[in-house]
Amino acid sequence: MNIKSFYIAFHDPIWILVLTTALFFPVRQMIWVLYVRKKQKSQKIVSDDEKKNLKKRATFTSFLLCIVFSFLYVGQVFN
Repeated sequence: MNIKSFYIAFHDPIWILVLTTALFFPVRQMIWVLYVRKKQKSQKIVSDDEKKNLKKRATFTSFLLCIVFSFLYVGQVFN
């Protein structure tokens, strides 16, 4: 099996993974900032433990969001 047939067989999953990885970190940071600002509106001081919990929530949310967006984008653009 040469590299060209491998690329053709796994074209979509490779690009989905690349796009998800590229989007994950900036999207996670943006969602985390929005979570922290929302929490600061209700209470003035946000503790470090609360920030860690919000970071975990932002990680999960951004991972799901990036996977779905990447899947839809690759499906529309490359096919």
